[in-house]
Amino acid sequence: MHALIYSTNADADRAFFRDVLGFPHVDTGEGWLIFKAPPAEIAFHPAEAHTRCELYLTVDDVESTVAQWGERGLEVIVAPAKRDWGTEAVVRLPGGATLGVYQPTHATAYDTV
Repeated sequence: MHALIYSTNADADRAFFRDVLGFPHVDTGEGWLIFKAPPAEIAFHPAEAHTRCELYLTVDDVESTVAQWGERGLEVIVAPAKRDWGTEAVVRLPGGATLGVYQPTHATAYDTV
C-alpha cells in the first residue's frame, strides 16, 4: 500500500515523520522522502451520504505518545479519550492536516499471516 497525505507544508510534515516519529525513509531526490510504514490494517466503516479516508497511527500508549508529541510542539486538537474500541486522540500536522492516533482494545489484523 502507498498512502498519500496532501499538505500545504509538505517539508514540515516530512520533517515531523522523520524527526519526531522517527520513521525510516528513503530520499528519492531533492528531499522527497518516502517513509516505511509500520504494520498496517484497513477497515471499512459504513457512511450515509459522503465518503472519506482517514489515517490513524496505532500505538501501545496513546496518552504517553501524544504527551511526547506535544512536548515537541505538535498541536493536540482532540485529547486522548476512551472509546468503545480504544483510546483515541487527534493531532494537527505542521502542514495543517489532522492525524488520528489510537491505542486499540480490539483484536488487530496486522500480525496475521
